[in-house]
Amino acid sequence: MTAHPRLSIGLPVHNGEEYLAESLDALLGQTYEDFELVISDNASTDGTQGICRRYAARDSRIRYIRLPRNIGAAPNHNYVFTECRGELFKWASHDDLYARDLLRGCVSALDERPEVVLAHAGQAVIDGDGKVKVPYEYGLATDSPRAPERFRSLLFEPGGDDFYGVMRASVLRRVKPHDSYHHADRTFVAEITLHGPFHQVPELLYFRRDHPTRAERANPSKRSRCVNLDPRRAGPLHPTPRLLAEYVWGFASAIGRAPLSSADRRACHRHLAAWLTSRIRPGAGERVEDRAPLAPDRLTVSVDDLVAGREGRRA
Repeated sequence: MTAHPRLSIGLPVHNGEEYLAESLDALLGQTYEDFELVISDNASTDGTQGICRRYAARDSRIRYIRLPRNIGAAPNHNYVFTECRGELFKWASHDDLYARDLLRGCVSALDERPEVVLAHAGQAVIDGDGKVKVPYEYGLATDSPRAPERFRSLLFEPGGDDFYGVMRASVLRRVKPHDSYHHADRTFVAEITLHGPFHQVPELLYFRRDHPTRAERANPSKRSRCVNLDPRRAGPLHPTPRLLAEYVWGFASAIGRAPLSSADRRACHRHLAAWLTSRIRPGAGERVEDRAPLAPDRLTVSVDDLVAGREGRRA
C-alpha cells in the first residue's frame, strides 16, 4: 500500500461472515489498485474477525479495526470515514459485489469532470447466490448542472445507490454526518448533491445483494431499522413520529447548510414544500429490490465473469 493512497474504501461490518469474503475478493481484485481498505468491525460475534485478520495478513492495503462494542451502523459508517486518508472515498458493503473495473471507471470519471462530486455505475440487484434478479435504469437527474433540479429529483424519484459511489472526500467533510432517523441515507445523499452533480458510469459494475439477513430485510419496521442504525434510538424518546419529523428536517437543514445562491435555496424550499404537501406518488416508496425486472436481455449477464474471485463458478 502506498503511503498516501488516492482512494480510501471504508467497509463497516457487523456479523457479516456469510458474504464478507466474497466482497473482499471483489474489492481486492479491482483493476484500479491505488487504494486503502479500512474495515471497521462493529463488535461482531460471528466469524467476521477471523476473516478480516486473514485477509489483512495477505494484503497490506487492508487496515482492520475492531470496535469493543456495537455502536450501530450509522456511527460505524461515520467512524470508518474518519479513519480514511484518501482524497477520494467510497463506502463498501460487506455483502455486495463489485465488477473489476468499478473503481477505475469511477475514479476516471471524477478526474475527467472536476465539477462532479460523486461517481457511481450501473447496477443490478443479485440474490444470495450472486445471480442477477433486477437490473434497472437510473432515473434520477443528479447529473443536472442545477442544484434545485438535482434536489427535486432526489425528493420525488425512487433512489439509486448513490451512497455507495466514489466521492470527493473534501465534499463529504462539508456535509452533516450520516444520521439514524428514518431514511437518513436519502437526506445524506440529498445534501451531497447540493454541492455538485453526480456522474453515472454507464457500464453494469455494481451488484447489490438482496438476502433475508440484509439489514433492511431483517428490520422491517421503521423503529427497528433506526435502532439498527443506532442502538440509542431504542429508548422512549425516539417514537416513530419523531423519526419521521427528523427525516423531513434533514432535508430542510441540508438546504440551509449547502453553498447555494438565494434563488437556488428558495427553489429547493419550494420543491420540499411541494413534496410535503403532495400525495405520495405511486412507486415513490418502493424498494428497488421489489421492482419487476427491466431490460430482460441484461438478465443474462454473468456476475461470475465480471467479479474477481468468482472465476470458474459459471457452469
